[in-house]
Amino acid sequence: GLSQEGDRSEFSELISGLSPIPSQMSLGATWNPSLAEQVGSQVGRELSSLGINLLFGPSLDVVSNSSPGQSDLGVRSFCGDPYWVGKFGQAYIRGIHNGSLNNIAVIAKYFPGLGSSDRLPEEEVATVRKSLEQLKQIDLAPFFAVTGNAPDPASTADALLNSHIRYQGLQGNIRSTTRPISLDPQAFELLMGLESLGTWRNEGGLIISDNLGSLALRQLYAPSGESYNLNRVAVDAFIAGNDILYLGNFSDDHNPIPNHEIISTLKFFALKYNEDQDFAERVDRSVLRILALKHAIYPSFNISAVLTSENTLSAVGNSDISELVSRESVTLINPDLSELDSVLQSAPTSSDRLVILSDTESISVCSNCPELATLSKKSLEDAIIRLYGPFSGKHLVRANITSYSFKDLTLLLDFPEEVEQMVIDLYNANWIIIAARDVNEQRPYSFALPRLLAERQDLLQDKIIILFAYGAPYYLDATNISKISAFFALYSKLPAALDTSARILFKELPSYPGNLPVSVPGINYDLISATSPDPEIEFQIYVGKFQGTSGTAEPSDSTSSIPIYQVGDLIDLHTVIILDHNGNPVPDGTPVEFIITSQGNSTYLPSVTTLNGTASSTYLVAEGYKIIVSAQCSLARSSSIEVNILGDSINGSGADFQEEPEEEADQSSGLSATAEDPTSGSSENDEASAFPWRSWLFSLVVIIFVSVIAYQVGATSGLVRWGIRWSLASFITGFFIYNYIVLDLPGVSLIYPNGISRLGLGLGVFAGSVLAWFFAFLYQFFFDS
Repeated sequence: GLSQEGDRSEFSELISGLSPIPSQMSLGATWNPSLAEQVGSQVGRELSSLGINLLFGPSLDVVSNSSPGQSDLGVRSFCGDPYWVGKFGQAYIRGIHNGSLNNIAVIAKYFPGLGSSDRLPEEEVATVRKSLEQLKQIDLAPFFAVTGNAPDPASTADALLNSHIRYQGLQGNIRSTTRPISLDPQAFELLMGLESLGTWRNEGGLIISDNLGSLALRQLYAPSGESYNLNRVAVDAFIAGNDILYLGNFSDDHNPIPNHEIISTLKFFALKYNEDQDFAERVDRSVLRILALKHAIYPSFNISAVLTSENTLSAVGNSDISELVSRESVTLINPDLSELDSVLQSAPTSSDRLVILSDTESISVCSNCPELATLSKKSLEDAIIRLYGPFSGKHLVRANITSYSFKDLTLLLDFPEEVEQMVIDLYNANWIIIAARDVNEQRPYSFALPRLLAERQDLLQDKIIILFAYGAPYYLDATNISKISAFFALYSKLPAALDTSARILFKELPSYPGNLPVSVPGINYDLISATSPDPEIEFQIYVGKFQGTSGTAEPSDSTSSIPIYQVGDLIDLHTVIILDHNGNPVPDGTPVEFIITSQGNSTYLPSVTTLNGTASSTYLVAEGYKIIVSAQCSLARSSSIEVNILGDSINGSGADFQEEPEEEADQSSGLSATAEDPTSGSSENDEASAFPWRSWLFSLVVIIFVSVIAYQVGATSGLVRWGIRWSLASFITGFFIYNYIVLDLPGVSLIYPNGISRLGLGLGVFAGSVLAWFFAFLYQFFFDS
């Protein structure tokens, strides 16, 4: 098995020879899980061709803190929203399984999530202050999505990598701190007791410990530098619930676990197996899980089933999926698209001088292997010349392009007199193009960009400054971003990302379809707000039987005309896909409220939540009045649907106007999945809304008020008898108007096209009463002598 995180990073063990693998965050920026599935299929196909059958990845960590620091995951995570991390994780795992023809076991990492930690798992055991409920909502949600909540076996992880992270307050007591989850049997059992994880575990899910030879565990078990007791660590990890112990012999090049210690640990396990019956039973259960997974991958335990043919290697390294991901993920961070043309009015010309500043990177896949430059100071320059140089029909020449590294830039900031030519080049440049990666304290040169923006603004005046972020996009603050002409995020340093950068520079990219997958404080971009419903987009609702499948619901034919129901019917209510501010479906679990308006009264149905962007509920018809159905999702509002309600179905009213209704069982089939039954637990609400008491009382007060005023006017004028007549006319007519309106008789819908509110009903009754008094007064004035 191996780790292959992509982006030609140090967390990938195979750098050359295979097709480039985009970073996880570049996939997240596309907001398109199908692309993650395509990348996963490429990874699975090529690795299985090499005989690999165990893959550590993908990472399902949620980026909770968008800021540089010791815990910064950079582009190693899909995004900062647990729902979307789960969606991308499902798609990526499904792609690996399908691409490898189910010959690769996928290990999702780092369980139970590192997004909230303040240390990287390779360096030190982090402590996170979170309760179990908080973990379930964010960190654990993606792992639920690829275990017990996975939609199909192909989307299900075969194993979880149990990380070295401990929690304070996991069981409610903030003063109680667990041991690392990978070494704490009580905490591990608590997590495995959760429904989704428990179901997956009972069906054979494997748990693999994180690297037992890591610096983090060495500091925990031997903080003073004493001898590291691998036997003790291995037993603790196994007793905690891990089925496979990962020793990671080459994780720490400076202090690897010696082979003789590994052999000693294996002998110790064999001895303990023979002497300890309980330990032996634990071993047998873990071995059974391992064999079951092997049998699922290879139906027979035959070495020929594992070995691959050279013929399968012909397709390795030929995929161009990284180019598609690069084009789909590129994100314009600053300025707004409407202002970009004023910044990039034209592409660089042959007379322009360009200076490129690159945060270079070189990695070595082993202690004795030569370093490989994954981003050199000439990488972006080479891409520009290849696409827009003399041999491509353009007139841009290499002599007008000068490239420097961030190491050179740091030297300029510290000792400018030693790099006078670089200072001259920056002063003479028309364009300054910056290729940036992550900001990391372990790489002091990575701070060169913010230092340049803060310390040497004289070098940046009257120049077009273009920043391409090949790492995470959240390292610059608002002040520094304001000093940059245009800021683009590509989330990857693969050659395809460099080519995309060149096309952006020369204005040959028609659009920038990507959207930020993490919060960026520097531009006040908050991911939670971005994934909330967009109040500017009105979503549609419809009534009737659910038509379509997850995420593709369409209104049924019942919305082509005003639907008709009877008292006692159960009406199915649905929304179409509700979109967020980026135009994507809102995450699962977003609350939606359906609103029923009848006779001026609005009734809010019990809140339901979205699934695949849509929400559904039901409404039990209790009154024979027309209703108006609408819905709201946060600040977003739906259109309204008018539904005619005929009289009580017992008297047969309206039987000639509609087809026989479907069986009640069919109408209510989706009730338990999406909403509470209105007939259970809400009988008091139904009983209270069976008659519009408030509207009736309000109308009665209006009628009495007009009638009393009419009598008082007559009495004070010496016309007591006519005062009584005026009062009776107002009283009787007011009640007539009230009944005419609430019965929705002909003409009412023209006066109240949007439904009858309580105020509207009161105004109608008031107008009728006053008019009756006025006509009675005219009769007395002209005919009573």
